[in-house]
Amino acid sequence: MSAQIRSRRRLGALVVTSSLVFSGAAVALVAPSADAASSTVVITEVYGGGGNSGAQYTHDFIELTNNSATPVDLSGWSVQYASAAGTSWQVTRLSGSIAPGAAYLVQEAAGAGGTTPLPPAEATGSIPMSATNGKVALVNNQTPLACGTACSAAAGVIDFVGYGSANDFETAAAPGLSNTTSATRKVPTTDADDNSTEFAAVAPSPKTLTSTPPDPDPVDAKIHDVQGAAHLSPLAGKIVANVTGVVTAKGGNGFWFQDPQPDADPATSEGLFVFTGTAPTVNAGDAVTVKGAVAEFRPGGSGGTDNLTTTEIVNPTITVTGTAAVPAPAIVGPGGRVPPSTVIDDDSNGDVETTGTFQPATDGIDFWESLEGMWLGIDQPQVTGPTNSFRELSVVPAGSSVRTVRGGIVLQKADSNPERVLLDDLLAPIPDAKTGDRLAGVVAGVLDYSFGNFKFLPTQAPTVVDGGVTREVTRRSSPLQVSVATFNVENLDPTDGAAKFDGLAQAVVRNLASPDIIGLEEVQDNDGATNSGTTAADVTLDMLVAAIRRAGGPKYAWRQIDPVNNAEGGQPGGNIRVAFLFRTDKPVKFVDRAGGGSTVATTIVTDRFGRPHLSSSPGRVDPANPAWEAARVPLAGEFVWHGRSLFVVVNHFSSKGGDDPLWGRTQPPVQVTAPQRHQQAESVRGFVDQILAEDKGANVIVLGDINDFDFSETTDILIGSGKTALVDLPRTLPLTERYSYVFEGNSQILDQILISQNLRPASSYDIVHLNAEFPDQISDHDPQVARVTPLPSWVR
Repeated sequence: MSAQIRSRRRLGALVVTSSLVFSGAAVALVAPSADAASSTVVITEVYGGGGNSGAQYTHDFIELTNNSATPVDLSGWSVQYASAAGTSWQVTRLSGSIAPGAAYLVQEAAGAGGTTPLPPAEATGSIPMSATNGKVALVNNQTPLACGTACSAAAGVIDFVGYGSANDFETAAAPGLSNTTSATRKVPTTDADDNSTEFAAVAPSPKTLTSTPPDPDPVDAKIHDVQGAAHLSPLAGKIVANVTGVVTAKGGNGFWFQDPQPDADPATSEGLFVFTGTAPTVNAGDAVTVKGAVAEFRPGGSGGTDNLTTTEIVNPTITVTGTAAVPAPAIVGPGGRVPPSTVIDDDSNGDVETTGTFQPATDGIDFWESLEGMWLGIDQPQVTGPTNSFRELSVVPAGSSVRTVRGGIVLQKADSNPERVLLDDLLAPIPDAKTGDRLAGVVAGVLDYSFGNFKFLPTQAPTVVDGGVTREVTRRSSPLQVSVATFNVENLDPTDGAAKFDGLAQAVVRNLASPDIIGLEEVQDNDGATNSGTTAADVTLDMLVAAIRRAGGPKYAWRQIDPVNNAEGGQPGGNIRVAFLFRTDKPVKFVDRAGGGSTVATTIVTDRFGRPHLSSSPGRVDPANPAWEAARVPLAGEFVWHGRSLFVVVNHFSSKGGDDPLWGRTQPPVQVTAPQRHQQAESVRGFVDQILAEDKGANVIVLGDINDFDFSETTDILIGSGKTALVDLPRTLPLTERYSYVFEGNSQILDQILISQNLRPASSYDIVHLNAEFPDQISDHDPQVARVTPLPSWVR
């Protein structure tokens, strides 16, 4: 299972200062006033870009000064930080005193970069502040603020700075910042409770009280000037005026508008988001002129460092000058702007916002950036993955490659399918759809970005045209074959209820034709994610076996080994593990050999004829190896079929959660989780080698949720080389059939079955597509079945 976490684009009731002019009448929306301006200690500088790409300083910091005539004791005081839309405050405690006119430096979290340490600080904290948007409070106590979105005027708050797209501030927010700019008080000796006029975005100057010149005159600009031919606006931090366009769509805290007179440069977007904080009163078709500060909003704030920014205007003054026709949507796909079909980015070496060349014609990440905020249309989008629980739906324009036999799009080593885009329900409902469906007509919306993906936001619910894809059913094995399956049952436990157990049972009986042996992944203990100390899963497995019988299937028995409590990853308290089911009515028999345990490694022993066996069956593979830290330890089982031994190892390797997203800020994406899977593959491969060292004709199957692709280094390690190389069955399929999982619209292999070479001539293989392509899933993985004929050990 791939865990995903989402939240929406700043949907709270956010307040900014904005004047809107309608038919000559001005309406002012005014933020609540802060406490009286501080005459003693004030915040003079806020910097959140420390250690980021391009930053000089290694740490974030907050700077204070004392504007009174006497020292001020800061004991018991604090500085506190919250994200731009957050209500949870992190606290750094202060101590000592601050002399009149002195600078007091509070050092915060470090980043991985930067070249210059901060000067010696008077206080040290560990808060990772956002480089672009956030809130800082100076408080005369050390209790975390609990004032929601109205903390600038809360009791105990001495001074307050909201910057960028912050939803709380004094009068209006200070400018949005960057890795190379801080919010610096222009005149450090005065405080008029207006962040927008009193702070400037300039180079950071810790421990130095710097006066800055007044804001320059606003820059007249067009939307394409604001967007620029880059990921970051060339006007970020500046005030722009007379930005004209027609409103195309509006959300809960802002609107998009577009210039109906574009320039000739396809690299510059003609659409832009205006952040109003509260529900905007403009409507689609209003012609508007906007003045405000240009900011780069990074979704997720300080915790969203993998996300690209979106360019927007904040603290706006909006004038409606009339009405106009909403421009026809710019078509993406045949007959319009055709996205690159292979490359997301091939020229950056870290932060795509500051490295590489902006190439919309060849790099997908630059192509979609060049359309950010624009009013777009896709003609009859083709669905490549099911509507997920976040109401996101992956689509591609017509003509995309390489498509699966059922209408998906295949992830390849050198092709991440940059033509994909996710429809999102921020502005209109997204219906249920499955892989292979299409959407009727031209679907129109605006392009946004969040959670590591470009998001296409339709303004009307699209209509689904059924593509006719149905759940697959595999054939039964012949009497000469043993059928062996792998099935990820997605955190199965008794609390899931009868419907899930019955659904899985129907899949086993009907779709998988009741395999002889099933390797299960993601089996949880008897009380699921309840963190009770329970590790047994007998109730879970008994319920599944009973459900299969109710579905008309055969009687199965099961084998597994309880893990060490909370030691193997997954949901806390769930004690996820792998297990075997096997039919009791067929010639395949499980060889029970005592001695196994959660921390006991099964080894290879030989009988008096020199034939290999497991020292314990079931037995765990190499459980003391650090490769299995916080991961599921593989389970080996020894089976006999008509007197012929069959060794099966069921696996669930470490998740890919934590890797950089394909559409993230870091290019090329870093797979930080891959090294552990490589170590896990080496562990399992070493175990297989021990079996084959005793009998090179041994019948061995390695299967399960490998959590890595058929073209990955993990799989290469498992396969091995030479005469003992395993056969990776996914690689034997045509490319258009090579997938068991669909993630963000990419059809890909995560589950695999590998077999020893002597099993290959008498085997057949089927990935049974019944889950991954459908919104109504009983699991998020497709199961697989291999039908093999174990050979006597003397057959070479």
